[in-house]
Amino acid sequence: MKNEKNTCKNNLTKPLLTIPMIPSKEVRYRLPKKVEVFEYYTISNGHCRIYKEEDGIKELGKQVILDPCKVSYMNLFINGVLQPKENYEVQSGVIMLKTEDVPTKGTPVILQMFKV
Repeated sequence: MKNEKNTCKNNLTKPLLTIPMIPSKEVRYRLPKKVEVFEYYTISNGHCRIYKEEDGIKELGKQVILDPCKVSYMNLFINGVLQPKENYEVQSGVIMLKTEDVPTKGTPVILQMFKV
């Protein structure tokens, strides 16, 4: 009986293990450019469509509305909702809403400006 156990063990073949060859590929990463983010915050008074730098929230520091030619991208949020570009126009120091209705009193208006 002892010999049978040894014979069975010897008849087993060892598993074939291979290490797959992964082709080497050079990967280059480009670090992103520095991005500057500027924000303008104000609160709607319920009847104006035009917001100037002076209307910004003073407690947040100096509020600036940059010239659109000097920024790469901008977003306008009214009450937290992103507005389509057709709804507003931005000039240096001024935001003008092109909509028929105005934001209700107390509604936050936020302009994000990005420089890349």
